[in-house]
Amino acid sequence: MRWWDLEPVLALEAELFPEDAWSAGMFWSELAHSRGPRATRRYVVAEAPDGRIVGYAGLAAAGGLGDVQTIAVARDQWGTGLGARLLTDLLRHATAFECDEVLLEVRVDNTRAQKLYERFGFEPIGFRRGYYQPGNVDALVMRLIVQGTGTEI
Repeated sequence: MRWWDLEPVLALEAELFPEDAWSAGMFWSELAHSRGPRATRRYVVAEAPDGRIVGYAGLAAAGGLGDVQTIAVARDQWGTGLGARLLTDLLRHATAFECDEVLLEVRVDNTRAQKLYERFGFEPIGFRRGYYQPGNVDALVMRLIVQGTGTEI
């Protein structure tokens, strides 16, 4: 993801997450850590053949721990495997960042995403009450162990 992707990413973000969409400042802050030899972030976009951004994803890494910051797929792309491809990219980079485990939070009412994460081996480890604001929706915390387990990413 580059700065010129932010406008269409923000539009998709607002469409998919109207109650708790990230701000431009949040994306700028993440992108500031995604380039150069000391990068601790990986942000990617997926484009349709017509050049329209139809998905994006981001990972933060520090101290052997990766955290999936966001994954979003345009509704007209649901069921195409795009979410799995974006997650695969993030997990490959988690390995490159030498992460031992990857965590994520997912809305408790987002069963579609939970099933995707479970297919990749993520397991529930807890909840964050009222994590998604202003809707006061709980988050399910999930974890994937990626180093030293023989897990192929």
